[in-house]
Amino acid sequence: MVSETDQFTYGKPQMLQPPKQGSATGTALIALGSNLTSSFGSPKETLGLGLKKLSDAGIIVVQTSRFFQTPCFPAGAGPDYVNACAEVHSDLTARDLLDVLHEVEAAFGRDRVQRWASRTLDIDMLAMDHHVHPDVETQEVWQALSVEYLQLRAPEQLILPHPRLQDRAFVLVPLADIAADWTHPVLGVTVSEMLSKLPDADRALVVPMGDGQ
Repeated sequence: MVSETDQFTYGKPQMLQPPKQGSATGTALIALGSNLTSSFGSPKETLGLGLKKLSDAGIIVVQTSRFFQTPCFPAGAGPDYVNACAEVHSDLTARDLLDVLHEVEAAFGRDRVQRWASRTLDIDMLAMDHHVHPDVETQEVWQALSVEYLQLRAPEQLILPHPRLQDRAFVLVPLADIAADWTHPVLGVTVSEMLSKLPDADRALVVPMGDGQ
């Protein structure tokens, strides 16, 4: 079984790394999560192998956060999650990169039937460089929608940055491991600043996992 530490760099918060010359042109931030055992192993093992699968698909995985255990959302809907974030480089468009992420999800048995259901592997694109897609107005509309509405409906188009990343401790805590200084192009605040605005109780629920977990 491949350990998630075999190929990827963990570490303290740092600036996004520039693309390697001639190999990739775009920097993306992604979030990974799992709370169901897949045919490849436990949620933690699945995340590690999911990152390897991305690398095998030609996506350069530059650095990953630590792995964190977080409660399932909505509360009581399933087992706790294992969450992480990664910085990747690719010469793909954002839409094509998202297609690769979905292909990797499917390889681990992800079934996109019910929104926010338990899953073997979930990979979300959080941001591509500092682009706003499709536009600021769409971004602001989806930021303002209620959680109740979002439980029933997903956007029909790719929206970047992810319109809810600023609200989610399970995203911001691992993201701060690798991109604390990344600045949201619409909100104008860094990952560290977004994280500091969340309630202490929310941040406390995102717990780093030890080697034995």
